[in-house]
Amino acid sequence: MNTLSVRAFIPPLTRRCAPLCTTRRYAVQAPGAPTLEIFSHQQKWKQKERAASNIEASRNVDYLRDEVASRLCERLMDINRHFPRVLDFGANACNIARMLTYPSEDSPDAGPRSKRVGTLVSADTSEKLLYRDADLPFNKEVDVQREILHSCETLPYEPDTFDAVLSSLSMHWINDLPTVLSQINKVLKPDSPFIGVMLGGDTLYELRTSLQLAEQDRRGGVSTHTSPLADVRDVGGLLQRAGFNLLTVDVDDIIVDYPDIFSLMKDLQSMGESNAVMAMEKGPIQKDVLLAAEYIYKELHGNDDGSLPATFRLIYMIGWKHSPDQKKPLERGTGMFSIKDYLEQGKMEGGDK
Repeated sequence: MNTLSVRAFIPPLTRRCAPLCTTRRYAVQAPGAPTLEIFSHQQKWKQKERAASNIEASRNVDYLRDEVASRLCERLMDINRHFPRVLDFGANACNIARMLTYPSEDSPDAGPRSKRVGTLVSADTSEKLLYRDADLPFNKEVDVQREILHSCETLPYEPDTFDAVLSSLSMHWINDLPTVLSQINKVLKPDSPFIGVMLGGDTLYELRTSLQLAEQDRRGGVSTHTSPLADVRDVGGLLQRAGFNLLTVDVDDIIVDYPDIFSLMKDLQSMGESNAVMAMEKGPIQKDVLLAAEYIYKELHGNDDGSLPATFRLIYMIGWKHSPDQKKPLERGTGMFSIKDYLEQGKMEGGDK
């Protein structure tokens, strides 16, 4: 697991308490069963539309989405092929399109990443967020086609349409993730990749624990202020059930420092990433709870300089659509080799030198 910290100092792990985060576990539903709705898509659409209405504030909080989109593009560049038609599912403000105009970190002299992509279909439910940056220069450097989705859980595309499907920081708001992954597999051409990244696991565990402890102290109970997130252990099984082959799942942490808990929550609101759980308590968090949470946050997780770290845990997933001529992994046991023999051989060679 790689960790990126955008702060100067990482506090000792001993200062962090065990997370009390809500973990969302997935199970595959029986055919025809009603979808369990955890998130309100209408509420999430309103949050994104409202956030994109303030263009300056919305652009100022793109630091997380841009960084994650760049890392996702690097994974796409690791595949040595050209992608004539690519879907960016849940495109937000077309962060992937913008990051494609940057050179690859591994080959900065090879030109922009967009040389490997023909047309990028950027699709999202929020029209204001999707078109927020339609007038910026990067639109002239990559062929972007923006399409508004009526639902974030339905892909209105024909089978075998895309040479790759990408998704960056949108899938953690989907209720029926198994079905959406199956739809993604369907719209891919044979032997084409799906590369996605979603928030999961211990994301914002510092904020979660602080709010939970503050509410327990001030109100004698805990209400729902944060969203349940997928666990990395479930993702591989979901991809496999959706029909993907050659699976890869890995985890990254991005840690961002904030001056106080209010700045963190304001940035989340400007991102359109506020809580959208259907069972959440209506109305803002009480002031005394916030003040208590601020104090608890600093005591349990705060840095020596007084700033507050916020961890964003990213689950990256790669799966390939089946193809008859697709390369297959070797059978178990065919690649057996003794590490002991290898190390002993290295010692002998080193002794000879």
